[in-house]
Amino acid sequence: MTERAKRIYRAWEDKWVESNKFSNHEELSLAAAIREIVNEFQYYQCCEDEEDMVVDAWVLYALADELENLWK
Repeated sequence: MTERAKRIYRAWEDKWVESNKFSNHEELSLAAAIREIVNEFQYYQCCEDEEDMVVDAWVLYALADELENLWK
């Protein structure tokens, strides 16, 4: 597992443990993982005096493949 995947998994796991007392802890954990994914892959695209935060879909697909293969 890459360091990046470990950080994303750790974000999910930490929130899972922290929020286990709440009925929606699965959703909270997923949200934490999504935020960490965005933090890992974001970049800024500047166009006409505006900055847009962008995440490349291809890197998300590659991450999904990597995560699916963790337990094979």
